[in-house]
Amino acid sequence: MTSADDIEHRERQLNRFKRLIGELTRGEMNRNTFEAWEIELLLDFDTCQVPSRRRTEILRQYQNAVERQLETGPGPPMKLSHFLVLREQRRNALE
Repeated sequence: MTSADDIEHRERQLNRFKRLIGELTRGEMNRNTFEAWEIELLLDFDTCQVPSRRRTEILRQYQNAVERQLETGPGPPMKLSHFLVLREQRRNALE
């Protein structure tokens, strides 16, 4: 059973995640304080090789996947690298 505190924590995490994705999409950070998990996501994002022509689309898909993750379970949000692996596995399974 999920407590009200858990739900509030996930909502807060989701809001921070959406803000982070928005900043990545625009290419500018408007703050100087981050949660530890946000720093991990930024470092992971920096190591992922996302084609610039598909960056916005991939970030949108990633955001949708993280929103589904946080609706059904605890955070922190999955890393982009993990999302890309899952996405590739799904594509290979469909072939």
